[in-house]
Amino acid sequence: MKIRAAIAYERREPFVIKDAELADPKETEILVRMAGCGICHNDLFTKDEGPTPLPAVFGHEGSGIVEHVGSAVTMVAPGDHVVFCSYSCGACEQCLSGHPALCVQAGRVNFGGICSDGTTRLRDAEGRELSCFFGQSSFATYVVADQRSAVKVDKDVDIAMLGPLGCGLQTGAGAVLNVLAPGPCDTIAVFGCGSVGLAAIMAAKISGCDKVIGIDAVPAKLEMAKELGATQVINGAETPDITAEIGEITRRRGVDYTFETTGAQPLFEASIESLRPGGTCGTVATTGEKILDFKLVSLMGSCKTLVGIVQGDSVPWLFIPKLIEFYKEGRFPIDKLIRYYPFEEINKAAEDAHRGAVIKPVLRF
Repeated sequence: MKIRAAIAYERREPFVIKDAELADPKETEILVRMAGCGICHNDLFTKDEGPTPLPAVFGHEGSGIVEHVGSAVTMVAPGDHVVFCSYSCGACEQCLSGHPALCVQAGRVNFGGICSDGTTRLRDAEGRELSCFFGQSSFATYVVADQRSAVKVDKDVDIAMLGPLGCGLQTGAGAVLNVLAPGPCDTIAVFGCGSVGLAAIMAAKISGCDKVIGIDAVPAKLEMAKELGATQVINGAETPDITAEIGEITRRRGVDYTFETTGAQPLFEASIESLRPGGTCGTVATTGEKILDFKLVSLMGSCKTLVGIVQGDSVPWLFIPKLIEFYKEGRFPIDKLIRYYPFEEINKAAEDAHRGAVIKPVLRF
């Protein structure tokens, strides 16, 4: 079928919106009419730096309405509202043990430009094959994806708003609720108050943390952090020693947990140094080939833990509906993070995201 898609032809060049041809869904696949799609750092970084081959259609925080399903689909039906998530095979050891974000097929499908069967579903108007992204390519008016890349959600919430739950917001909230799992008397510092960090702050408030400290260099983001649950904030651009400031807030004890989202060397160091002995730092920073340094004695000498986190280590079909329930209860107000852009303004949305002028841009179709 003929669709409209935002195609990336060259690294570090704008998206080109044009006609494309989308193949019909296969046995375990679904056709979804897109309602919205968040723009994530992963979309822009991978477009500019790789490894997904170009030309490609990016987008992996999509949401929409199922229009058609393959003959073997059992998880959703036409008319269902769905949020897309990272592909996982459902059969490997990681999937079967409840860690689908660590699926052995995830890297191949999510970044390799192919669907699970090794082929693609998209061609441009000139007949050139287009790489897909995260098995979905949701910067397009319609998407074909495997049923395991879709999470059925309630129809009583604006479906265009929910796409970011499939990646960025799930990552931040899951890092806190699923991996770090702080208790009501614990303290946490979140480094970086973008959409991932703010989702973590909301999750820390849900967990009942005694102190939730947000660190960023943008005053507007710090104000949002306070509105969403931070008990204290630190402006990294105005604070010469973040570790010392966190020490003052915690009466020199240090925090029980830190969550690092920036990949910036000074903040990465501070996220470890600011921990109390025995504390845990979780990181989701994606820095490509960049190498970050830290003093090994900072970990070993105080029995601290550094853990990498992917997609919040969540089971999306359970966790995303739970986050929607939190939203309905007023405890996870994701609408406060979002600014909508018409699909045709994807390049403006991407530029605003790059400049930090918006927390979570969402394309409306």
